[in-house]
This record gives sequence, structure tokens and C-alpha cells, in this order.
Amino acid sequence: MENKHRLLQAVLDGLIRRYKDRVPDVALIIDAMIAEGIITKEQDIENDHIAFRTLGVPHLGVGSLEKVFMYYGYEKRDYYYFSEKKLNAWWYAPPVAGLPRIFISELRVGDLSEGAQKIIHSYTDNVKADPVDALDLDDTNAVDHYLHSSSWELPSLADYEALAKESEYAAWAIYNRYYLNHFTLSVHNLQEGYNTLEEFNAFLERNHIVLNDAGGKIKRSPDGDLLQSSTVAGMVEAEFAGGDRKRIPGSYVEFAERRVLAPYRDLPADQITAAHRREGFEAANANKIFESTYMEQAGKNVK
Repeated sequence: MENKHRLLQAVLDGLIRRYKDRVPDVALIIDAMIAEGIITKEQDIENDHIAFRTLGVPHLGVGSLEKVFMYYGYEKRDYYYFSEKKLNAWWYAPPVAGLPRIFISELRVGDLSEGAQKIIHSYTDNVKADPVDALDLDDTNAVDHYLHSSSWELPSLADYEALAKESEYAAWAIYNRYYLNHFTLSVHNLQEGYNTLEEFNAFLERNHIVLNDAGGKIKRSPDGDLLQSSTVAGMVEAEFAGGDRKRIPGSYVEFAERRVLAPYRDLPADQITAAHRREGFEAANANKIFESTYMEQAGKNVK
């Protein structure tokens, strides 16, 4: 088991390394936190969860990607359904404390229009078997390469734009594949003055970080114990089949505050652990967080 934890850490490190290269806001936020004395080094940050987007077609989707992380010890937990965005999603608990939760969503391709389905299948039907089944999961270099490459051909700009008119999630996934959609900074364990999402958002905006305001800048679960916010996705220069180029939404950064559950609120602060805080996710929150990559939000990021 110790060996699998080591392998998992190598895979997670590879994901975060490439993600940081694509999301300049990560370095801006970390530098600002260090400058303000919130943390002394990047490793002080607690990663609440990371997230992936997939296409629900044969040999791909959640059923394929989850095999990677379940091999390393992640356990599948709750299911979520997003009717408006035509998505399924699950979250996965890490094998050891200190590692991020994983959230994997999947586009319900069969719920799209016939035209959108045809576009997606024109790329994914070439995948005749689950690529993960042929992957040596003990070879972390191979896994890292797989998570940052594609099992289908580069889409054309015309197909990308046609999908985006119906589902911006579909367009994002057909181009970005399994690139890390976001990582999530936990705020509740930060020092006083920054350990609520309201305070931390104020810090972010003082440092010119643009936040997703779909449904409000802070998304609150009905029980009030899970609060989430996010940046808007940075725009990346994308090259499509045939050499066409366009700036499109890439990935973003999320922030989470998991409040102490009611039975434990009288505990001294130094006795509170993750087990005393709100666990899991909330569909209504995630529904609006998804829109961090929508052009209505991402278009606000002019950096």
C-alpha cells in the first residue's frame, strides 16, 4: 500500500505541475499569500479537491478515468446529477489524510441534440477499447502522459464552436480532455482574518483576482456548512485541427470553506479535525462553479 501511495503522489504532482503552467492565477494567489504572511511556502496550502471533466461515451467517461484513481486507493462516494447541464458526477475519498478529494463529472452525451452527439461521436467513436485498461498504472510517467494527452483527434474550430453553442462543458472537454479542471484551496484552516470565504475572497479581490459571480461569488450549501467560490478561467491560446487558433477558457482555481458541524462547534479550535467538518459536495454549488469556464465568466479575465 505504501508503494501505491508513492505512485499516487507522483501522479498528483504531475497533474498540479502542468495545471500551474496553464493557470497563471495559481502563482499570483500563492505569491500574494506569501507576501501577506498568510503562508510561508506553497506547501502550506491544503488542497481540498481536484476535478476532471469527461465525455460519457463508450470506453471513456467516469467509468474509465476513475479506474486510475481507484487503483491508487481512492474510494467512490456520492453521486450527483445536473439536469440543466446534462451531467453526472461522483466524488472520491483519498486513501490517506492530507490528499485531495477527487470530483469527476461526465457529460450525458445522449441528452444532447442529434447534431452535438454526431460531432462528439465523430471523434470518440475511434476509441474502440478503454485506454486505461492498456495503461500500466505502476508507470507514473505513462499515467502522467495519458492524463495530458488525448484519445481522440484534435477537434476543428468549427466543431468546437458548434458544441459551445449548446454545451460549453462539451466544448471544453472535447478540446481540453483530462487536463485538470481546477484545484481547490481550503480556507478554513488558514489564520484568523483569512479563514472564512468572505474574508479570503476580499483578500483575492484586493489582489485583482477575478471571481466567478454566477449565483453570487459565494455558493452556499442549504445547510450553510459548505461554502465555495472560484476564479474565472484564464483564457488560453488554443490550436485546432487545420491550424486555426482561438483564445478559449482554460482552467481555474476554486476555494472552499468546510464549516464545523453543529455537534462539534463547542470543541476547542486545536481539537477540531477534518472529521468534525462538513464532508462531500453540494450539487447546487457545483452547478454554478462549472460556469467558471463559460465565456460569460471567463471573458472577464483580461490578464
